[in-house]
Order: sequence, then structure tokens, then C-alpha cells
Amino acid sequence: MKQRIITALVLAPLAIAAIFFLPLQLFTLFSAALFLLAAKEWAGFVNKTPSNAILYIFGLILGLTLIAMPVSDIWQNGALNSSLSLALSSAGAWWCVALLLVLRYPTSAALWSSNKLLKSIFGLLTLLPFFWSLIVLRSVDMSEHFYYGAQLVMYVFLLVWAADTGAYFVGKKFGKTKLAPNVSPGKTIEGFAGGVVSSLIVAFFAAQYFAISDDNLFAFFVISIITTLVSALGDLTESIFKREAGLKDSGKLLPGHGGILDRIDSLTAATPIFALFYIHWLM
Repeated sequence: MKQRIITALVLAPLAIAAIFFLPLQLFTLFSAALFLLAAKEWAGFVNKTPSNAILYIFGLILGLTLIAMPVSDIWQNGALNSSLSLALSSAGAWWCVALLLVLRYPTSAALWSSNKLLKSIFGLLTLLPFFWSLIVLRSVDMSEHFYYGAQLVMYVFLLVWAADTGAYFVGKKFGKTKLAPNVSPGKTIEGFAGGVVSSLIVAFFAAQYFAISDDNLFAFFVISIITTLVSALGDLTESIFKREAGLKDSGKLLPGHGGILDRIDSLTAATPIFALFYIHWLM
């Protein structure tokens, strides 16, 4: 626990500083580095023997998307570029599929566990929309209000952190009913409910902070709830991939925490879903 706290105290300020103070081009590089570190760990889900092939392929695909979509073209006349809108929609479709994989696990594993191509595609559908959703949210109204997009990104992070913290403490104190025993035996319905309540508290204060109008208040809370629910799905989805790969952690990069994917698994689902609903419902 001590090592876990020390790592968090080092990483959290660095991540927050990157979100708030880096210009968009440098924030894109920061997000790309995060993507590549996660891709390297995803390779462990695809192949039990170490290989950099997945890292290179994922990196190439990311580079091609950046060439096709320069950050200067993200917004066109105040609207999100149609290609990025499609990418966020594809994330929504993927997480619906992921929900089915989790609900039907371990039966569903028979469809993909031995298929390296399919697991690689699942990785791209997880990590690429996550990368672009970070860039999209950070760039919202950036020319007029430099920190507004950073506040949106930070809000998603706070929702997820509140959900994780609430689920941990409530689950530890009151947890009895298993949420997904075949996937993650330690998670309980009581803990899950505690996480949702914790996120709603964050959403309440965020609504005041963002000065959400009465007309948009209902939508804001619905989006926040959906984001919280999907964040749990991100965690459970990574768990089934780790379980099939025979891994306890996705990596060893972060002392006390495991790998990068172990820290961002919930965010890979929450961030693109929040961006999808926020942009199409509240902007």
C-alpha cells in the first residue's frame, strides 16, 4: 500500500499538469505516449510470449490517423469533424459488444480467446477511441477558454476515481453480493452502488462548477451516470482479457499498481462515452 500511495502521489500531479498546462500539440504527444505504453501491454493479452509486433502495428495505425486528422482539423465551423464523430460512435458500439462479452463470460471467450487478430482489433477499439476522446475533450473551446477542455477531461477522471474509491470502501464494508463472479470475484453489487453514489456527489458539485443550466441539468446527470456505469465495464473488460492471458496485472511499469492498463482500464471506456454524449447532447 505504501508503494501504491507513493506512485500515485508522483503520477497524479504529472498527469494533472499535462492535462491543464500543455498546449494541444504537446498534449497529443503525451496522449500518444500513453497509447503506446498501453499498446505494449495489450500485446501481452494477444501473445503470451513477448513481442513488439502489436506495439509497432498499433503505433503505425495511430500515426496514420494523426496524419489523416491533424489537430487543427478536429473542429470545423464549431462542429466536431465527422470522422472523429464516427470514431466516438464506434467506441459506443464496441462497448456494447464488450458488455455482451463480459455478461457471457466465460462462454464468450470461446469466440476470441485463441484468435490473435480479434484480440488485436479489440485492443484498437479500446485504445484508439480513448486517445482521440482525450484530444477531442481537451480541445473543446480551447481558443476561447484554454482550460475549459482540461476541466472536462479532469471531470471524467474525477468521476472514475470517485467511482473506484466509493466502490472499494463500500464494497469492503458492506459488500456481499458478487457483481461478476466469473470475471472479478472481488467486486460486489453493494460496492458498485457505492461507486455510483460517489460519482453522483462529484456530478452534483461539477454541475455547480460548470454552471450547467436548468435545461441541461438532466442531460448532464444522465451522461455522468452512463459514464460511471461504463467505467466499471472498462475495468471488467480488461479483467477478462487478463484472465484469459493468465495475467494478474497488465504490466509492472507502475510500482504498487501494475501496468498502465491497470490504471486506465476504466478511463478507456468512460472517456470516449462521455465525449460522445457530451458533444452530441450538451454542445
